[in-house]
Amino acid sequence: MSNPATDNTRDDPATLVSTRWLAQRLTSPDLRIIDVSWYLPDADRDARAEYEAAHIPGARFVPLEEVSDGRSALPHMAPPAPKFMSRMRRMGVGDGHTVVIYDGADGGVFSAARLWWLFRLFGQRAAVLDGGLSKWRAEGRPVTSEPPTIRDRHMTVTRQPALMRDVTDVAQAAKLGTAQIVDARSAPRFRGDAPEPREGLRAGHIPGSKNLPIAKLFRPDGSMKDGADLARAFIAAGIDLDRPVITTCGSGVTAAVLNLGLARLGHDDHSLYDGSWAEWGMYPDLKIERG
Repeated sequence: MSNPATDNTRDDPATLVSTRWLAQRLTSPDLRIIDVSWYLPDADRDARAEYEAAHIPGARFVPLEEVSDGRSALPHMAPPAPKFMSRMRRMGVGDGHTVVIYDGADGGVFSAARLWWLFRLFGQRAAVLDGGLSKWRAEGRPVTSEPPTIRDRHMTVTRQPALMRDVTDVAQAAKLGTAQIVDARSAPRFRGDAPEPREGLRAGHIPGSKNLPIAKLFRPDGSMKDGADLARAFIAAGIDLDRPVITTCGSGVTAAVLNLGLARLGHDDHSLYDGSWAEWGMYPDLKIERG
């Protein structure tokens, strides 16, 4: 593990930037802001309608489904490289741009880290807005209902296969202990005490996996904890920050928040199980644990 960030207020355009940092650069011609708000069905929220009513000036809306593999029966699987590249180009996001991603989750980050991880997967750089739209608005910063002006831009992508793991990789890691599997779901879902929101899935977790609900990575205002407190959250969950980590969750969305936290700590050997529990919990021949 390399030296961790000692203060989460340290802005890093490759991981996390503050609301102040973004506000100072709103008029920069190289800045591209993306709203990737997404909510579970039981949240009863319309992400697109909320974006159209009020978003950070210049932000463009990218539905999570439009940067997912529509051919897969599993939700939110990483798209083929040409699809990701094409969608970003149409959104006016290209090579050399400073990209900041946010979502509208109450109190912080929810889905923005997933798109951040996709940028990394395809060899591009992006940052998540610390605290998200809720912190931005709580500070009285500007929002608008005006759509941005978008022109196609060129983007090149180079897939980084080491950042993503499939079910075979995870099964091997669970059996041999070659990597730590860390689950971002809530504790009741991890234990198997609460039902899964998707029908047909068993309750429980991957054998040997650790549980670190993403809420433990954030302060009350929705901003991510600083390096020391962030490291303590991982260590308290039984995670050795000097060993490889594979993250997982319900469908590969909130797992990326753990990857973001690890990147902030300078931990370079981490990947994401894209199928997550939506895949593992579906197959009766894959072992599970409860409790």
